[in-house]
Amino acid sequence: MPKQTFFNLPDEKRQTLIDLALDEFAGNDYQSASISRLVAQAGIAKGSFYQYFEDKQDLYSYLFQLGAEQKVAFLSEAAPPDPEMALFDYLSWVFQRRVLFDLYYPRFSKLTYRALSGDSPLPDDMVARAKATADDYFRRLLEAGLARGDIDPAIDPDVAVFVLSAVLIEFGKYMSLHLGLDPASLDGAGLPTAEAEAMQGLFDKLLYILQHGMEKKND
Repeated sequence: MPKQTFFNLPDEKRQTLIDLALDEFAGNDYQSASISRLVAQAGIAKGSFYQYFEDKQDLYSYLFQLGAEQKVAFLSEAAPPDPEMALFDYLSWVFQRRVLFDLYYPRFSKLTYRALSGDSPLPDDMVARAKATADDYFRRLLEAGLARGDIDPAIDPDVAVFVLSAVLIEFGKYMSLHLGLDPASLDGAGLPTAEAEAMQGLFDKLLYILQHGMEKKND
């Protein structure tokens, strides 16, 4: 984590370093990301960087933590329209909020996707904790769905959790490509009405597959 000298910086300078670091890691894989390029853009000496962070991995871990905190804050900003809604209605709402985060904060999302897919110097325990947090969340949803009778009791909970987690990681990227959205242009901005409606249509198709499967039902 950053040294105290980093937190002693004026807010504007500290935020500038964070923004430039996010640009660097979002635009490059970890090995290609350059501290030399970062400090040149920031207009500081390379020695100053090491007064703020131990090394590149320390900075990367800090950005990963910031991204996790930003996502929690974003998801907490809005409450579900009906706390007692059925499982698949609730999942539709959760998916929308998660993908909206990806669209509004693409740099954090790119860094997180790379970290959780293996392109990361993060300690194994940090990655494991991030995955476990997501898995626990979905497991609680599934348990509630089973208790309400929304879920087939023959479904294996471990497999179901894996499927839901994998879908969330990949669906934001699929949606951006399918709808021709440029995440960078949406950083902090809202979706236009037409794109929001198209996104909802994709969610409906996704939830239909999750809820009903792909096997043709006999009439």
